[in-house]
Amino acid sequence: MNLKRVVVTGIGALTPIGNTSEEFWKGLVAGVSGAAPITKFDASLFKTQFACEVKNLNVDDFIDRKEARKMDLFTQYAMITADEAIVDSGLDLEKIEKSRAGVIWGSGIGGLRTFQEEVAAFATGDGTPRFNPFFIPKMIADISAGFISIKYGFRGPNFVTVSACASATNALIDAFNYIRLGKADIFISGGSEAAVTEAGIGGFNAMKALSQRNDSPETASRPFDKDRDGFVLGEGAGALILEEYEHAVARGAKIYAELVGGGMSADANHITAPHPEGLGASEVMQAALRDANLKPKDVDYINVHGTSTPLGDVSETKAIEKVFGEHAYNMNISSTKSMTGHLLGAAGAIEAIASILAIQNGIIPPTINHFTDDEQFDPRLNLTFNKAQEREVNVALSNTFGFGGHNCSVIFKKIN
Repeated sequence: MNLKRVVVTGIGALTPIGNTSEEFWKGLVAGVSGAAPITKFDASLFKTQFACEVKNLNVDDFIDRKEARKMDLFTQYAMITADEAIVDSGLDLEKIEKSRAGVIWGSGIGGLRTFQEEVAAFATGDGTPRFNPFFIPKMIADISAGFISIKYGFRGPNFVTVSACASATNALIDAFNYIRLGKADIFISGGSEAAVTEAGIGGFNAMKALSQRNDSPETASRPFDKDRDGFVLGEGAGALILEEYEHAVARGAKIYAELVGGGMSADANHITAPHPEGLGASEVMQAALRDANLKPKDVDYINVHGTSTPLGDVSETKAIEKVFGEHAYNMNISSTKSMTGHLLGAAGAIEAIASILAIQNGIIPPTINHFTDDEQFDPRLNLTFNKAQEREVNVALSNTFGFGGHNCSVIFKKIN
């Protein structure tokens, strides 16, 4: 069977270091940290009192206030980035076949703020079951894809993937497969998350997953550093327009990169901890390379999952060395979570965008906040510490791994 080619023709980003894809990229190259004390609630009693929040955003500038009241923040983020990506793509919505245009989105948690507020209101009330009629539709994760499809009239495949921190990459792979199998021409795909809430911070604190470096939030996310003590929770969204290559060429679209492969695997090991030897991580990268018909030596850059956790960073580098052998020391590797924090279900989307822009611009975004070498990491690995590096990037691989052992990898290639 002849598979269709799939390209990226539009991007949109809303992140803790920039509210557009252009601002996001500038923040990455400059090595900006998005971490700061939490403003969304009083975090003074929490073990972790900081996060990577979206800043200086007025939702009213993007969404009608009446419509916004029907949406949890994670859906608002999805709508804002989808719109940026659509505009960026130059799609004429009057000229495309809407039944062959779909939305596949990702979110690990969905409407956590809505759920928290509604249940708290009931629990502290007199027992009378008074709930907002929008409680359920605001909370459910799939509503983000529903709202996007309604706005643009896309009647093709429409759903949300939920695979924890791998959700957005899972969504991209699903959209990729629909297009290359000839079942659709266009997808809006990506992911959003808005989990900086009392329940989000408290829950991750309870499982000892978050950094507690309250005296220095901006340096708390430090992947591969000897003193890393957990991830920093982030929020935001990323959207990509995936399009069948001939369809894009026919309308004269600008093309950022080609999506050439995707892999999925399971650790089958533990509900939250990664496989200690990176078994699932190595298998998912190998699967993505096979899918892309590429050899390990073809990859120039890996945007790693790199969450700044003691176990996760080690297992991922073990997997990279297993898959890439000596070539592991020729590539650039970096964790952009050192700047954005961990956007959970949205992480894969903004990290895919970072990988695509690395290809476009020939610049590797850095892993910031490296202070102390850890002997667990081979010093021959180029982890792109503290400063962006110029390099021609023809092929970039992006990893995202989620609680439950869900692993996803995608590979982007410079368009020929």
